[in-house]
Amino acid sequence: MLENSTILLTGGTGSFGNAFVPRTLEKYNPKKLIIFSRDEMKQWEMAKSYQDDPRVRFFIGDVRDRERLYRALNGVDYVVHAAATKIVPTAEYNPFECIKTNVMGAMNLIDACIDKGVKRVVALSTDKASNPVNLYGATKLCSDKLFVAGNAYAGEHGTSFSVVRYGNVMGSRGSVIPFFLSIRDQGKLPITDPRMTRFMITLDDGVGLVWHAFEDMIGGEIYVKKIKSMTIGDIASAVAPEATQDVIGIRPGEKIHEQMIGVEDGPFTFEYPEHFKILPAINDWAKSKERIKDGTPVADGFVYASDNNPDWMSVDELRGWIAANEARIGKY
Repeated sequence: MLENSTILLTGGTGSFGNAFVPRTLEKYNPKKLIIFSRDEMKQWEMAKSYQDDPRVRFFIGDVRDRERLYRALNGVDYVVHAAATKIVPTAEYNPFECIKTNVMGAMNLIDACIDKGVKRVVALSTDKASNPVNLYGATKLCSDKLFVAGNAYAGEHGTSFSVVRYGNVMGSRGSVIPFFLSIRDQGKLPITDPRMTRFMITLDDGVGLVWHAFEDMIGGEIYVKKIKSMTIGDIASAVAPEATQDVIGIRPGEKIHEQMIGVEDGPFTFEYPEHFKILPAINDWAKSKERIKDGTPVADGFVYASDNNPDWMSVDELRGWIAANEARIGKY
């Protein structure tokens, strides 16, 4: 599907973009891959890796700027929406800015994609959008709802929208693994709560889920990757087994456990070998055979959370992953 196409990636200089771009260029050979973001220095640094590749273009812009999106989307076939204000404390202390990017930006992108005739759009979400307790999660839940409803809003224009949802990306810039690595020589690691659990996903798996969504989607689906969980204490032990763990308490807006599918979504959720699919309650789309395909309904009362997850990552497994990937951890 993506072969010889024009793809635009919002927030393309972030962790996801730095994984998605080289893998997509290699696998699908698109005609053009446009990096749309607002940080000129990150674009400058990223462009060094693609200065000899005419397929990669860079476009300074902000999803808050509707007119700039309209210009950037000329001739674009597919869009991946990764732009977001996503650091939980930052969102708590800058709520207006978070809403402008995560909610108003989503509305701008949906309008622009419909009007410019984009074929398919996949928006990145987060586990924090399920039963949110912080502003970041609340804005991403709102964004998810906007993209799902965008399919009805598009009418006969032909643009389809879907969402992918996953947990913490292992080793991404600003995440806990590179933070622990940066201070492990101090002999003490601060952990929020020893009971805390988190979903763990690699960038490769995140990219693969987006590719799958593009191939599988009809419109309105929320794809949830099956991934492993870990406790924060085990993450610390994997990074620095000799360090003591200093319990400092949870930060504003944090949960003890994360959730990707809540009990309210259970009646509209179907299971597949490597993922779940939440179908929209609106317009009877949850009964749509073309969306369900070969999925199996989940059991009554089903919840997919980081503490009731049947799949867990061991300390040794994470330690092995860190050893194999340490050169790029925290770089993207």
